[in-house]
Amino acid sequence: MSFRYAGYCPIARAAQVLGERWTILIMRELVLGTTRFNDFQRALSQISPTLLTKRLSELQECGLLVRKSVPGQHRMEYHPTAAGKELEPIILGLGEWGMRWTQSEMNDDELDVETLMFDLHRRIDINQLPGGRTVIKFRFRNLPKFAHWWIVLEGGKSELCVQNPGTPVDLDLTTNLATMSRIFAGDLEIRAARETGRFELKGNPVLIRTISSWLRPGMFAHVKPQAKAASRQSLREPRRTNKR
Repeated sequence: MSFRYAGYCPIARAAQVLGERWTILIMRELVLGTTRFNDFQRALSQISPTLLTKRLSELQECGLLVRKSVPGQHRMEYHPTAAGKELEPIILGLGEWGMRWTQSEMNDDELDVETLMFDLHRRIDINQLPGGRTVIKFRFRNLPKFAHWWIVLEGGKSELCVQNPGTPVDLDLTTNLATMSRIFAGDLEIRAARETGRFELKGNPVLIRTISSWLRPGMFAHVKPQAKAASRQSLREPRRTNKR
């Protein structure tokens, strides 16, 4: 770690470990079940491979994760230790706080289709889908790249693809990045998006009819953000004292 706080305070010590850029987001991915380097890259699309490697190494040195080889394969996986797992309620609590107090209207430059699709594919409720293989294609209008995605769901697993997996598509979903991001954040209902033509569905009628049950929004979509203007006003209000 490049910086150390003076004195002893458990909060300061924790900040030394988790305060580096990207570190808390890497730990978020670990406690959510991400294990492979390429999946960390997908979930955190703006981090460079070099910096990701460095942060994973630092977290291993701090005892928050272990690096293990996969039997019979030439790759490594990362798993949280007991200390890393204990961060889960803290990270989820931080997410709820962020949703409640820092969430604002999304700007186009904040949207990222790679991050969105990685989060979205692991939020699909496979138990609500028909048995066997289900293939869902996403088409994003007006994206210069990464405009087409496929999610293959089979055997209790979800696989995200940027290239055609070569299997029949059960549901074809067409939208734009802003609309899908708002639906995932819980700011827009699928029904309302469909009524305005921003969200189109073609394919299996059962999947279309039940989409709200299996295409779940983000894990913090249930948290209602506080009004931004109200929170700013409360900060500006002077402290009142009783004067006679």
